[in-house]
Amino acid sequence: MQYRTLGNTDLKLSVITHGAFAIGGHMWGGNEKQDSINAIRASLDHGITSIDTAPFYGFGLSETLVGDAIKGKDRSKIQLLTKFGLVWDGSNNGKGTFFFDATENGNTVPVYKYASKENVIKETEASLKRLGTDYIDLLQLHWPDASTPVSETMEALGLLIQQGKIRAAGVSNYDVAQLQEAAQTLKPASNQVSYSMLNRSIEKDLVPYALETHTGIIAYSPMERGLLTGKYFKEHRLASDDHRNGYFTQFNLEKVKTLLQSMEPMAKRKDATLAQLVLRWTTLQPGISVVLAGARNAAQAIANAEAMNLELNPEERQSIHQQLSGLQQHSTDHL
Repeated sequence: MQYRTLGNTDLKLSVITHGAFAIGGHMWGGNEKQDSINAIRASLDHGITSIDTAPFYGFGLSETLVGDAIKGKDRSKIQLLTKFGLVWDGSNNGKGTFFFDATENGNTVPVYKYASKENVIKETEASLKRLGTDYIDLLQLHWPDASTPVSETMEALGLLIQQGKIRAAGVSNYDVAQLQEAAQTLKPASNQVSYSMLNRSIEKDLVPYALETHTGIIAYSPMERGLLTGKYFKEHRLASDDHRNGYFTQFNLEKVKTLLQSMEPMAKRKDATLAQLVLRWTTLQPGISVVLAGARNAAQAIANAEAMNLELNPEERQSIHQQLSGLQQHSTDHL
């Protein structure tokens, strides 16, 4: 495993970071608790020291499972990344910006973007409790909230840093203008954004800005929620409540299938899976600090970690870029 310093902080994160969205179960067709815990522990055992989660993932379940998984571990060797700013329990009293309607236990649950100072502090305390820790390594705004001044949110994060409850503050899904506005109060250490072979829109503006300002980029959905593993084309079976049934429709699936078929020989030569090749390619792109990779069980977690064993020479990288040139880039809302 390799480790990189995040932005202008002293945080060293594993280049492959364990993404804990799916283990929350919600929107992913459920989960298996022990498998999820085993996946996190397998990641830790194989050099993945950083775990990214959020209160919204499973309405608190993902954070709770992460907390259970790290019990008894050396906390100083683990970096916990979580978020705030998506409220689903009604505690915002209608304040904030309505995002969408989620479903919990068959009931419709309105989700709001809400990043007021009061809410940032409240959510942080709840996350600390669920994670079973007294500090968070990186706390990130989950989505921009148009109803709250950016300065107010950044001031709250600055206060949490002063109190020692978080080591660093970041944002998610920000564009360059929003990063510039935030930096007037508190420079974000990082920006967590969607980036994959099928969605490279950040390369135009965000990556150059990040490189210029030493802002970390945390890439999520590098495998487009499993689509780029190739399994979807061989095992076309998703639970009825799995959000990917709709998510995958944004892509030209025939072109994606052709792309994966074109990359299979390279993966086989390297005794690797397509998922490992996709992950390793993503880690090598300019401006990308770390890449999130989800795992539902220990075997998947180990495979993610072993992706870093792959070497891609300049000719191989160029070959992949040529194969990607015919694909239309997509940009869509992600969680």
